[in-house]
Amino acid sequence: MGTRDREIASTPALRLLKERGVSFRLRPYDFKEKGGAPHAAKELGVEEHLVIKTLVMEDEEGNPLIVLMHGDREVSTKALAKAIGAKRVTPCDPEAAQRHTGYLIGGISPFGTRKVLPVYVEESILELPRIFINAGRRGLMVEISPQDLLQVLHPKRVRVARGKGP
Repeated sequence: MGTRDREIASTPALRLLKERGVSFRLRPYDFKEKGGAPHAAKELGVEEHLVIKTLVMEDEEGNPLIVLMHGDREVSTKALAKAIGAKRVTPCDPEAAQRHTGYLIGGISPFGTRKVLPVYVEESILELPRIFINAGRRGLMVEISPQDLLQVLHPKRVRVARGKGP
């Protein structure tokens, strides 16, 4: 195992997946600041719909939560608030997201977060054969089965996607 492999193996997300016996494929790519899911999808040669964003949000009382969303969709925060019984849900600022998860923006994984956070998943993600989700480091995804995501995270299913656009 080379130095880079040891570095990759050290992310909390990958350690958790290994501990849980999850079969995954590492998918490194060249990270681009503010490139997001479109850039990752292009680098990996996959549809943006298969790249899953890990979004850290908080309710009106400041309680953090994670929402997993298709790369080519946005979260309707109004629909999410309604689905989880909150008055309001807003995205966390980058510093708060890092404080809650232990990961940098662009490298946030739902696996191995610093704090145990409630996780919500857009239901249609679970219908995909394979997904590409952050492995806890910028420029590194794991390709896994949505069923493994279900078994490890036990997320609550929601329907809160809306198309991208102004």
